[in-house]
Amino acid sequence: MLPYVLLLHGHTGSGPRHWQSWLAGELANSGGGVDVPQLTDPDRPDLEVWLAELRQHLGAAPAGGERVLLAHSAGAALWLHHAARLTGDHAELALRFDRVLLVSPLGPGFEHPDVHGFTPAPLDPAGVRRAASWTQLVVGDDDKACTIDDAVAMAAGLQVDLDVIPGGAHLNTDAGYGPWPAVLGWVRDKHTRMVTNR
Repeated sequence: MLPYVLLLHGHTGSGPRHWQSWLAGELANSGGGVDVPQLTDPDRPDLEVWLAELRQHLGAAPAGGERVLLAHSAGAALWLHHAARLTGDHAELALRFDRVLLVSPLGPGFEHPDVHGFTPAPLDPAGVRRAASWTQLVVGDDDKACTIDDAVAMAAGLQVDLDVIPGGAHLNTDAGYGPWPAVLGWVRDKHTRMVTNR
C-alpha cells in the first residue's frame, strides 16, 4: 500500500516536466493519495505565507496511514523553517509526518532577488525530529544553489542521511529530472538509495 504523499515545489514552481509532476502522476495511477499544492506566488515566494499554507496542507493530510513529504529547493528550506518553529505542543502532533525527503535544499549562501528569508535555513535537529520520524537529504554534487560542502554540513547539522548524485545539478527539469524511478522507489521504501535517472 502506498503512503499518502505531499509534494512541495520550490521557487517558480515545478512545471509539467518536473520529477514532482511525474511522481504525482505515477502515484495517482497506482491509487496512492497525493497532494501537490500550488503555493502562493511561486515566482516571488513569501516565507510566512508559505509557512501558513504548509501548515494547512499538513493539517489536512489523512490520519491513520503513513504520510510522506518530498520537498524541492525552496520547498526544502520551507520545511526546515517549519520544523524549527515547532514547539512540541500536543496540537502539533497532527502536523507530524512519517518521512521527509529534502531534494536540493538551498544552501546558506544562496541569493536571488525574488527569494528572501528562506536562507540560511535553520538547522534544528530536534525540530526536524519533531516534524518527522525520518528525514533524508539528496543533492547533486554540482548544484549551484548548494555546494557539496554546504550539503554535507547541512546533513551533519541536522543529523540525517545524505545521498549525493554525481552530475545531478539542482535535480530539476533543466538537469533532466523528469521521470525519476528512484524517487518513486523511495516513496515505497525509505532505504532506497537516491540515484541518477540516467
